[in-house]
Amino acid sequence: MLRQTALGTTFLATLALVAGSAFAQETETAALDSQYTDADGDLVADAPEDPSALKDPDTLVFAYTPVEDPAIYEDIWNPFIEHLEEVTGKDVQFFAVQSNSAEVEAMRSGRLHIAGFSTGPTPFAVNLAGAVPFAIMGGDDGQFGYKLQIYTQADSDIKEVADMAGKRIAHTSPTSNSGNLAPRALFPDLGIVPDEDYEVTYSGSHDQSMLGVVAGDYDAAPVASEVVDRMAERGLYDPADVRIVWESDPFPTTSYGYAHDLAPELKKKIEEAFFSFDFAGTALGEEFTGVSKFIPITYKDQWKVIRQIQKANGVEYTPEGLAAE
Repeated sequence: MLRQTALGTTFLATLALVAGSAFAQETETAALDSQYTDADGDLVADAPEDPSALKDPDTLVFAYTPVEDPAIYEDIWNPFIEHLEEVTGKDVQFFAVQSNSAEVEAMRSGRLHIAGFSTGPTPFAVNLAGAVPFAIMGGDDGQFGYKLQIYTQADSDIKEVADMAGKRIAHTSPTSNSGNLAPRALFPDLGIVPDEDYEVTYSGSHDQSMLGVVAGDYDAAPVASEVVDRMAERGLYDPADVRIVWESDPFPTTSYGYAHDLAPELKKKIEEAFFSFDFAGTALGEEFTGVSKFIPITYKDQWKVIRQIQKANGVEYTPEGLAAE
Protein backbone atom coordinates (compact mmCIF):
# COMPACT_ATOMS: atom_id res chain seq x y z
CA MET A 1 0.00 0.00 0.00
CA LEU A 2 1.27 3.49 -0.82
CA ARG A 3 2.34 5.20 2.38
CA GLN A 4 1.24 8.84 2.68
CA THR A 5 3.49 10.90 4.95
CA ALA A 6 3.39 14.62 5.79
CA LEU A 7 6.23 16.71 4.41
CA GLY A 8 6.85 18.25 7.81
CA THR A 9 9.63 18.16 10.34
CA THR A 10 11.14 15.02 8.88
CA PHE A 11 12.10 16.95 5.74
CA LEU A 12 14.11 19.47 7.75
CA ALA A 13 16.75 16.91 8.63
CA THR A 14 17.10 15.96 4.98
CA LEU A 15 17.37 19.60 3.93
CA ALA A 16 20.14 20.24 6.42
CA LEU A 17 21.91 17.03 5.47
CA VAL A 18 22.11 17.64 1.74
CA ALA A 19 22.40 21.39 1.54
CA GLY A 20 23.34 23.01 4.85
CA SER A 21 21.87 26.10 6.43
CA ALA A 22 23.93 28.48 4.32
CA PHE A 23 22.33 27.29 1.10
CA ALA A 24 18.87 27.49 2.65
CA GLN A 25 19.41 31.22 3.18
CA GLU A 26 20.38 31.93 -0.43
CA THR A 27 17.94 33.61 -2.77
CA GLU A 28 17.20 30.99 -5.40
CA THR A 29 16.89 31.97 -9.03
CA ALA A 30 15.43 30.03 -11.92
CA ALA A 31 17.66 27.73 -13.97
CA LEU A 32 15.44 27.92 -17.03
CA ASP A 33 16.59 27.31 -20.59
CA SER A 34 17.24 30.57 -22.48
CA GLN A 35 13.96 30.31 -24.39
CA TYR A 36 11.96 30.80 -21.16
CA THR A 37 11.60 33.69 -18.72
CA ASP A 38 10.66 33.92 -15.03
CA ALA A 39 9.65 37.51 -14.28
CA ASP A 40 7.61 36.65 -11.18
CA GLY A 41 10.29 34.57 -9.44
CA ASP A 42 8.27 31.37 -9.08
CA LEU A 43 11.09 29.37 -10.76
CA VAL A 44 8.87 28.14 -13.64
CA ALA A 45 8.48 29.50 -17.16
CA ASP A 46 6.13 32.44 -17.65
CA ALA A 47 3.40 32.24 -20.27
CA PRO A 48 4.32 33.95 -23.56
CA GLU A 49 3.46 37.66 -23.63
CA ASP A 50 2.48 37.45 -27.30
CA PRO A 51 -1.13 36.14 -27.48
CA SER A 52 -0.38 34.50 -30.83
CA ALA A 53 2.18 32.24 -29.12
CA LEU A 54 -0.44 30.74 -26.78
CA LYS A 55 -1.73 27.28 -27.67
CA ASP A 56 -5.29 25.97 -27.51
CA PRO A 57 -5.14 22.61 -29.33
CA ASP A 58 -8.24 20.60 -30.23
CA THR A 59 -6.56 17.46 -28.88
CA LEU A 60 -4.62 17.44 -25.63
CA VAL A 61 -1.80 14.92 -25.21
CA PHE A 62 -1.30 13.47 -21.73
CA ALA A 63 1.60 11.31 -20.53
CA TYR A 64 2.40 9.53 -17.30
CA THR A 65 5.95 8.91 -16.13
CA PRO A 66 7.67 5.87 -17.76
CA VAL A 67 6.54 2.55 -16.30
CA GLU A 68 7.28 -1.11 -16.94
CA ASP A 69 4.04 -1.72 -18.89
CA PRO A 70 2.61 1.50 -20.45
CA ALA A 71 -0.40 -0.38 -21.91
CA ILE A 72 -1.63 -1.24 -18.41
CA TYR A 73 -1.37 2.35 -17.29
CA GLU A 74 -3.23 3.64 -20.32
CA ASP A 75 -6.25 1.65 -19.10
CA ILE A 76 -5.69 2.75 -15.51
CA TRP A 77 -5.67 6.42 -16.52
CA ASN A 78 -8.73 6.12 -18.77
CA PRO A 79 -11.30 7.28 -16.13
CA PHE A 80 -9.27 10.43 -15.52
CA ILE A 81 -8.80 11.05 -19.24
CA GLU A 82 -12.55 10.83 -19.76
CA HIS A 83 -13.03 13.32 -16.92
CA LEU A 84 -10.39 15.61 -18.41
CA GLU A 85 -12.20 15.50 -21.77
CA GLU A 86 -15.52 16.35 -20.13
CA VAL A 87 -14.18 19.33 -18.19
CA THR A 88 -12.00 20.81 -20.95
CA GLY A 89 -14.25 19.97 -23.89
CA LYS A 90 -11.17 18.61 -25.68
CA ASP A 91 -10.20 15.22 -26.99
CA VAL A 92 -7.38 13.75 -24.89
CA GLN A 93 -4.79 11.28 -26.17
CA PHE A 94 -2.68 9.13 -23.83
CA PHE A 95 0.98 9.14 -24.86
CA ALA A 96 3.02 6.16 -23.59
CA VAL A 97 6.59 7.37 -23.01
CA GLN A 98 9.55 5.02 -22.85
CA SER A 99 11.96 7.17 -20.83
CA ASN A 100 12.15 10.34 -18.79
CA SER A 101 14.21 11.90 -21.57
CA ALA A 102 11.54 11.17 -24.15
CA GLU A 103 8.82 12.63 -21.93
CA VAL A 104 10.71 15.87 -21.29
CA GLU A 105 11.66 16.20 -24.95
CA ALA A 106 8.03 15.68 -26.01
CA MET A 107 6.90 18.67 -23.95
CA ARG A 108 9.91 20.73 -24.98
CA SER A 109 9.04 20.18 -28.64
CA GLY A 110 5.36 21.03 -28.13
CA ARG A 111 4.04 17.49 -28.70
CA LEU A 112 2.99 16.98 -25.07
CA HIS A 113 0.60 19.28 -23.19
CA ILE A 114 -0.04 17.65 -19.79
CA ALA A 115 2.15 15.15 -17.95
CA GLY A 116 3.07 13.42 -14.74
CA PHE A 117 6.84 13.69 -14.26
CA SER A 118 8.77 11.56 -11.78
CA THR A 119 10.30 13.33 -8.81
CA GLY A 120 13.89 13.62 -10.06
CA PRO A 121 13.10 14.48 -13.70
CA THR A 122 10.58 17.19 -12.68
CA PRO A 123 13.27 19.93 -12.49
CA PHE A 124 14.48 18.91 -15.97
CA ALA A 125 10.91 19.19 -17.25
CA VAL A 126 10.55 22.63 -15.64
CA ASN A 127 13.86 24.03 -16.86
CA LEU A 128 14.21 22.37 -20.25
CA ALA A 129 10.60 21.96 -21.36
CA GLY A 130 8.72 24.79 -19.69
CA ALA A 131 6.57 22.46 -17.58
CA VAL A 132 4.51 24.08 -14.82
CA PRO A 133 3.78 21.60 -11.99
CA PHE A 134 0.57 22.34 -10.09
CA ALA A 135 -0.70 19.08 -8.57
CA ILE A 136 0.32 15.92 -6.76
CA MET A 137 -1.63 12.86 -5.60
CA GLY A 138 -2.54 12.90 -1.91
CA GLY A 139 -4.99 11.94 0.79
CA ASP A 140 -8.02 13.69 2.21
CA ASP A 141 -5.82 15.06 4.99
CA GLY A 142 -3.55 16.79 2.47
CA GLN A 143 -0.61 14.49 3.12
CA PHE A 144 1.57 13.04 0.38
CA GLY A 145 5.00 11.65 -0.23
CA TYR A 146 7.15 8.55 -0.74
CA LYS A 147 10.36 7.17 0.71
CA LEU A 148 13.67 6.02 -0.67
CA GLN A 149 14.04 2.41 0.45
CA ILE A 150 16.94 -0.01 0.07
CA TYR A 151 15.80 -3.56 -0.67
CA THR A 152 17.83 -6.76 -0.56
CA GLN A 153 16.98 -10.47 -0.53
CA ALA A 154 15.37 -11.79 2.67
CA ASP A 155 18.36 -14.04 3.38
CA SER A 156 21.01 -11.50 2.36
CA ASP A 157 24.00 -10.73 4.57
CA ILE A 158 23.40 -7.01 3.96
CA LYS A 159 22.10 -5.83 7.35
CA GLU A 160 22.94 -2.13 7.13
CA VAL A 161 23.84 0.36 4.43
CA ALA A 162 27.60 0.00 4.90
CA ASP A 163 27.32 -3.72 4.14
CA MET A 164 26.67 -2.87 0.48
CA ALA A 165 30.40 -2.26 -0.05
CA GLY A 166 31.68 -4.43 -2.88
CA LYS A 167 28.20 -5.71 -3.72
CA ARG A 168 26.14 -5.57 -6.94
CA ILE A 169 23.96 -2.51 -6.41
CA ALA A 170 21.41 -1.26 -8.92
CA HIS A 171 20.49 2.40 -9.28
CA THR A 172 17.63 3.25 -11.66
CA SER A 173 18.73 6.13 -13.92
CA PRO A 174 21.01 9.17 -13.56
CA THR A 175 18.20 11.74 -13.17
CA SER A 176 16.06 9.68 -10.78
CA ASN A 177 15.75 11.17 -7.30
CA SER A 178 15.21 8.10 -5.13
CA GLY A 179 16.90 5.79 -7.64
CA ASN A 180 20.18 7.71 -7.89
CA LEU A 181 20.55 11.32 -6.76
CA ALA A 182 19.24 10.98 -3.22
CA PRO A 183 21.37 7.86 -2.60
CA ARG A 184 24.45 9.73 -3.79
CA ALA A 185 23.65 12.62 -1.45
CA LEU A 186 22.58 10.58 1.58
CA PHE A 187 24.58 7.33 1.52
CA PRO A 188 28.02 8.81 2.38
CA ASP A 189 26.72 9.78 5.83
CA LEU A 190 25.49 6.19 6.20
CA GLY A 191 28.95 4.72 5.56
CA ILE A 192 28.90 4.01 1.83
CA VAL A 193 29.86 6.04 -1.26
CA PRO A 194 28.34 5.02 -4.60
CA ASP A 195 30.90 4.48 -7.39
CA GLU A 196 33.65 4.25 -4.77
CA ASP A 197 32.53 1.54 -2.36
CA TYR A 198 30.41 -0.22 -4.98
CA GLU A 199 30.03 0.01 -8.74
CA VAL A 200 26.73 1.56 -9.76
CA THR A 201 24.73 -0.41 -12.34
CA TYR A 202 21.79 1.40 -13.91
CA SER A 203 18.76 -0.87 -14.30
CA GLY A 204 16.59 1.62 -16.22
CA SER A 205 13.64 1.77 -13.80
CA HIS A 206 12.50 1.12 -10.24
CA ASP A 207 10.56 -1.91 -11.52
CA GLN A 208 13.67 -3.41 -13.08
CA SER A 209 15.76 -2.74 -9.97
CA MET A 210 13.23 -4.45 -7.72
CA LEU A 211 12.74 -7.43 -10.00
CA GLY A 212 16.52 -7.71 -10.30
CA VAL A 213 16.86 -7.90 -6.53
CA VAL A 214 14.16 -10.56 -6.34
CA ALA A 215 15.90 -12.59 -9.07
CA GLY A 216 19.31 -12.21 -7.47
CA ASP A 217 20.75 -10.17 -10.35
CA TYR A 218 21.52 -7.40 -7.84
CA ASP A 219 22.42 -7.70 -4.17
CA ALA A 220 20.46 -4.59 -3.30
CA ALA A 221 18.82 -1.53 -4.84
CA PRO A 222 17.57 1.89 -3.75
CA VAL A 223 13.99 2.30 -5.01
CA ALA A 224 10.89 4.45 -4.50
CA SER A 225 8.46 3.04 -1.95
CA GLU A 226 5.40 3.98 -4.01
CA VAL A 227 6.61 1.93 -6.98
CA VAL A 228 7.44 -1.24 -5.06
CA ASP A 229 4.21 -0.97 -3.09
CA ARG A 230 2.22 -0.95 -6.34
CA MET A 231 4.27 -3.86 -7.67
CA ALA A 232 3.44 -5.88 -4.56
CA GLU A 233 -0.25 -5.01 -4.93
CA ARG A 234 -0.14 -6.38 -8.50
CA GLY A 235 1.62 -9.56 -7.36
CA LEU A 236 4.81 -8.86 -9.30
CA TYR A 237 6.95 -10.07 -6.40
CA ASP A 238 6.48 -11.74 -3.04
CA PRO A 239 7.28 -9.32 -0.18
CA ALA A 240 8.49 -12.31 1.84
CA ASP A 241 11.40 -12.70 -0.59
CA VAL A 242 12.90 -9.29 0.17
CA ARG A 243 13.83 -7.14 3.14
CA ILE A 244 14.19 -3.38 3.69
CA VAL A 245 17.69 -2.42 4.82
CA TRP A 246 17.02 1.30 5.30
CA GLU A 247 14.49 3.97 4.37
CA SER A 248 14.64 7.76 4.16
CA ASP A 249 12.43 10.57 5.30
CA PRO A 250 9.70 11.34 2.72
CA PHE A 251 10.02 13.07 -0.65
CA PRO A 252 7.34 14.48 -2.95
CA THR A 253 6.09 12.01 -5.52
CA THR A 254 5.14 12.48 -9.21
CA SER A 255 4.31 16.06 -10.18
CA TYR A 256 1.49 16.84 -12.59
CA GLY A 257 1.78 19.90 -14.78
CA TYR A 258 1.06 21.50 -18.12
CA ALA A 259 3.10 23.26 -20.78
CA HIS A 260 3.73 26.92 -19.97
CA ASP A 261 2.41 28.15 -23.32
CA LEU A 262 -1.14 26.83 -23.11
CA ALA A 263 -3.94 29.42 -23.20
CA PRO A 264 -4.84 30.74 -19.71
CA GLU A 265 -8.47 29.57 -19.88
CA LEU A 266 -7.33 26.10 -20.94
CA LYS A 267 -4.91 25.96 -18.00
CA LYS A 268 -7.78 26.80 -15.64
CA LYS A 269 -9.91 24.03 -17.12
CA ILE A 270 -7.06 21.53 -16.80
CA GLU A 271 -6.58 22.44 -13.14
CA GLU A 272 -10.33 22.20 -12.57
CA ALA A 273 -10.30 18.69 -14.05
CA PHE A 274 -7.49 17.55 -11.77
CA PHE A 275 -8.88 19.03 -8.58
CA SER A 276 -12.46 17.83 -9.21
CA PHE A 277 -11.53 14.24 -10.09
CA ASP A 278 -12.79 11.63 -7.62
CA PHE A 279 -10.48 8.62 -7.29
CA ALA A 280 -13.08 6.50 -5.49
CA GLY A 281 -14.28 3.47 -7.44
CA THR A 282 -11.91 4.04 -10.37
CA ALA A 283 -9.00 1.98 -11.70
CA LEU A 284 -6.76 4.91 -10.84
CA GLY A 285 -7.91 4.83 -7.24
CA GLU A 286 -7.32 1.09 -7.05
CA GLU A 287 -3.81 1.41 -8.48
CA PHE A 288 -2.71 4.34 -6.32
CA THR A 289 -3.92 3.09 -2.96
CA GLY A 290 -3.82 5.57 -0.13
CA VAL A 291 -4.64 8.61 -2.27
CA SER A 292 -8.03 10.13 -2.88
CA LYS A 293 -7.46 13.36 -4.79
CA PHE A 294 -5.03 15.72 -6.46
CA ILE A 295 -3.56 18.34 -4.12
CA PRO A 296 -2.32 21.79 -5.24
CA ILE A 297 1.47 22.27 -5.05
CA THR A 298 4.09 24.61 -6.43
CA TYR A 299 7.46 23.70 -7.87
CA LYS A 300 9.14 26.44 -5.84
CA ASP A 301 7.98 25.07 -2.49
CA GLN A 302 7.45 21.30 -2.76
CA TRP A 303 10.49 20.63 -4.98
CA LYS A 304 12.95 22.67 -2.90
CA VAL A 305 14.42 19.57 -1.22
CA ILE A 306 14.82 17.85 -4.60
CA ARG A 307 16.63 20.85 -6.08
CA GLN A 308 18.96 20.87 -3.06
CA ILE A 309 19.74 17.17 -3.48
CA GLN A 310 20.45 17.74 -7.16
CA LYS A 311 22.62 20.75 -6.37
CA ALA A 312 24.59 18.58 -3.95
CA ASN A 313 25.12 16.13 -6.83
CA GLY A 314 26.28 18.85 -9.23
CA VAL A 315 23.27 18.36 -11.52
CA GLU A 316 22.92 20.87 -14.34
CA TYR A 317 19.64 21.25 -16.20
CA THR A 318 20.97 21.02 -19.72
CA PRO A 319 20.07 18.90 -22.75
CA GLU A 320 23.37 17.07 -22.21
CA GLY A 321 22.41 16.28 -18.63
CA LEU A 322 19.04 15.01 -19.78
CA ALA A 323 20.60 12.95 -22.55
CA ALA A 324 22.73 11.19 -19.94
CA GLU A 325 19.54 9.78 -18.45
